[in-house]
Amino acid sequence: MSDLSANNTSGQVIVISGPSGAGKTTVLRRVFERACVPLVASVSATTRPPREGEVDGRDYHFLSAEEFKRRREAGDFLECFEVFGRGYWYGTLKEAVTPSLAAGKWVVLEIDVDGAMSVLEHYPDAISIFLRPGSLDELRRRLEARGTETEEQVARRLEVARRELTLEHKYRHLVLNDDIDQAAEEICNILAGAGD
Repeated sequence: MSDLSANNTSGQVIVISGPSGAGKTTVLRRVFERACVPLVASVSATTRPPREGEVDGRDYHFLSAEEFKRRREAGDFLECFEVFGRGYWYGTLKEAVTPSLAAGKWVVLEIDVDGAMSVLEHYPDAISIFLRPGSLDELRRRLEARGTETEEQVARRLEVARRELTLEHKYRHLVLNDDIDQAAEEICNILAGAGD
C-alpha cells in the first residue's frame, strides 16, 4: 500500500476522465450543484499562462516551468503529463488531495486518461468514471463550436480522443454525455450508491 493510500482513512477519490470536448467541466458543475456527498474539486497545476478570467488557486495552480519541474523531481505530484505536445505541463499535486481525504471529503479529479491511470495505481479503489460523447463526429462538432483552436489542433484532439476511447474499459463506470442533466444525474447516482 502506498503512503498516499495509507492517508486515505475516510475520504474517497473520484476520477473523471474523457476526451477533450466530452463536456466534463459542464457536467461536473451540475454534479457539484446536486452533490449528495461532501465533494471537493482538486485544483490541478499547470505551466500554461492563465486565460482571461482565470484565478490562481481556483481554476489552476499556475506554476512556472522551473517550479513545476522542481516539484515534479521532488515527487510532489500524484500525476503529471505534458498535454497535447504544446510544451505545457498539467498535474495533480499530492497536497491538493491528501488533506481533503483526511478530512473525510470526496475529492474529484478531472484529469486526462494518462493521469487517471497513474492515480488509479495509487488509489485502486477510486470511483473512476469515463465520460464520453455520443460519437467522434459529435466530439468534432463540440470542439469546432468552441472556436478556440485551429483545424490542426482539433484534428490532434480527435486523434488523442480515439486513443482515450480505447481505454474506457479501464474505468468502473461509463457515462454517455448526450444530455448534460442526464449525465450529471447518472454520476450523482453512481456517487450516491458508492456512499451507501
